[in-house]
Amino acid sequence: MTLAIVLAAGPAAGLTTDGGERLVDRIAGQWRRAGADEVRVAADLSELADLVAAATGPVLVSGADLVAHTAVLKHLATSPVGPTVALVLTDPPAAGQATVREERGQVVAVDDPEGATGVFGGAMRVGPADLPALAAAARTAAGGGVDRLFADLAGCGTLTFAHRVRLLVAHRVGDAAELAAAQAAVAAVDEDRAELKLSVKERDDFFTTFFVSTWSPYVTKAAARIGLDPTAVTMISVAFAVAAAVLFGVGGRLALVAGGVLLYLGFVLDCVDGQLARYTRHFSAWGGWLDTMADRAKEYVVYAGLGYGATHAGFRYGWALAIAAMTLQTVRHMTDTWYGVLHDEAARRPRAATGDAGGIGGKLNAASTKVQADTGSVSYWLKRTVVFPIGERWALMAVAAALFGPLVALCAVLVWGVLAFAYTGALRTLRARWMRVPVLTTVDTGLHRDDGPLARTLPAARQPLALAVLGALGAAALLVVALRVVHAGGDLRGWVVPVGLLVLLGGALGARAAHDGPLDWLVPAALRAGEYLFAIAVGVAGRVPPWLIFGYVFVLTLHHYDLTARLEKRQAAPPLHAATLGWEGRSALLTIGSIAGIASIALATLGTYLLVVFVASVVLAWVVLPARVRGGDRSPG
Repeated sequence: MTLAIVLAAGPAAGLTTDGGERLVDRIAGQWRRAGADEVRVAADLSELADLVAAATGPVLVSGADLVAHTAVLKHLATSPVGPTVALVLTDPPAAGQATVREERGQVVAVDDPEGATGVFGGAMRVGPADLPALAAAARTAAGGGVDRLFADLAGCGTLTFAHRVRLLVAHRVGDAAELAAAQAAVAAVDEDRAELKLSVKERDDFFTTFFVSTWSPYVTKAAARIGLDPTAVTMISVAFAVAAAVLFGVGGRLALVAGGVLLYLGFVLDCVDGQLARYTRHFSAWGGWLDTMADRAKEYVVYAGLGYGATHAGFRYGWALAIAAMTLQTVRHMTDTWYGVLHDEAARRPRAATGDAGGIGGKLNAASTKVQADTGSVSYWLKRTVVFPIGERWALMAVAAALFGPLVALCAVLVWGVLAFAYTGALRTLRARWMRVPVLTTVDTGLHRDDGPLARTLPAARQPLALAVLGALGAAALLVVALRVVHAGGDLRGWVVPVGLLVLLGGALGARAAHDGPLDWLVPAALRAGEYLFAIAVGVAGRVPPWLIFGYVFVLTLHHYDLTARLEKRQAAPPLHAATLGWEGRSALLTIGSIAGIASIALATLGTYLLVVFVASVVLAWVVLPARVRGGDRSPG
């Protein structure tokens, strides 16, 4: 149940609109239309504190001086960025209004005029976990207004995200003249048209911005009219990508061109599902998780189609290229995820992130900030394109496959992907060393390392990143040896794979050590690389069909993306995570299969088992457990 509270304090409380309606009553009505289940008016902060203390769900708070489109309040109430969100305006601050400094969408300082990037908009949504802090702030700030309340809430250390107003109108007023001007500004903007434009991401990659978002809002509008929800659009997008993969596998010019067209349309729908969610304000943890998982699954299914198509066309190593592309992209995504967490954490600790402003990391940070602020410039688009985002990847695959065939498409993806990985990896490493902010210390390290029982019981050793990288290099060396021996027509000696496993397991020695180094955010990616390369090496040594190796690694990526998607969506660990055995347990089982001469059976059996566990975990997390909560059954298990 969502409670909205309008604080009727200050000079604006007595203002009336042109129609004779009190501004307080107008805002209360807007909160109802924005989705609040109950709306109350509090005369002061003491009364507000009592209302908050009795609340059980999110609380929406606003002052009596806010004049805005109802959509602004609805967007604030339904914002998916975090549980506690504050409205931030670019208006010049008036007397008594709290200034805000924002970094990476987070409010990192309040009432700091020197670094202010906006002013508090007089409205916020506070999540259930932060309600005790809100009530305490209201009692502390008794006699003050909504600005003092917000400042005291931020002073409690509450993580608050900023909600900016684009295209729509929101102003705080203090007298009748300001009220009239604000009402005129609101009336001058077509609310629905602005909302449709707002459904498009403010900043996206070059291809998406100019070749998709220029017309996808029309598809979004049509989908909303016929009653499609974002999940339905996501599933249609999956169907398009699967169809494109099949056509790439079939081969032939007509099939390749048709596959390229379907892949492009599938990407358009991939953008539309998010736009539809923003336009209709239908957000859910399930929808966000599904969108993330579907994006990766679609892309890798297309890799499979290209790999099969290249092999079918006579290239011996088509599947090998597909496996390489999937492994590279997954490891890249792992670094993307944790670098994002690193930057968010650095924003919360601005003093720790300042460091030596004259160092190369500081200079790179300043240069990157400057380029990002210069929206639309050549340097801005180059920076966004060189990292090879999803729009560019899908466009490259579609065009290259249609014009030149699956082999060229896979090679192009690999070459650009490697260059992008080298570029981002080098710059991020330098910037991370400058920021010196640990992030794995803020989460369940064992969970996000994907450790099993063995790694969790080994003695702690220092330098977890060095150990993880050493394990990955050992797996890479094993793969190189296996490729050379098999290519020469020989058989890998029985002791080589176990030795490779021992080197790989060196990464487990750092499991219980503190992951507080400036580069320890790279540990999960290094462990993923090690496990994937080791599994591929076992498959090569055992002469396992390439498509089966691809399938096994594909299932592993689903498992690992499940972990990262839950991290990004602030969800709990998968219910059956312990049953996945950990990266070291899975590698040990594959070693046993290799020694026994049944590598194909080991990969197929373990892959099938992991897929069953993954599906069961999804059903438990998103169907069974929520149903029990709705039904009032909160018993364990």
